[in-house]
Amino acid sequence: MIYIVWRFTAKPDRMTDFERHYNSEGSWAQLFGRSPAFRGTTLLRDSSAPNRYLLWDCWDSLASFDRFKHEHGAEYAALDNQCEKLTEEEVNVGVFESVA
Repeated sequence: MIYIVWRFTAKPDRMTDFERHYNSEGSWAQLFGRSPAFRGTTLLRDSSAPNRYLLWDCWDSLASFDRFKHEHGAEYAALDNQCEKLTEEEVNVGVFESVA
């Protein structure tokens, strides 16, 4: 299993919209849920900077995520474009694997 980790800074006046799209039931999770290899999304809000978030998407493998992006590229790009308006910063922290 892999975790794709992101750090976001939401625009202060768009935090509600940001959380709606990025939470475990949000737009991204619904899109990713079309794949049987998607295991879920976790969104965390920073307690000292309320508009800063960590998010991780859990997938069976990086290959399964890449395959999903290839098969649903237009929908992924459209949602990404829509959600860019909600953030001041978006950083891909990396892809992490579970260790035993």
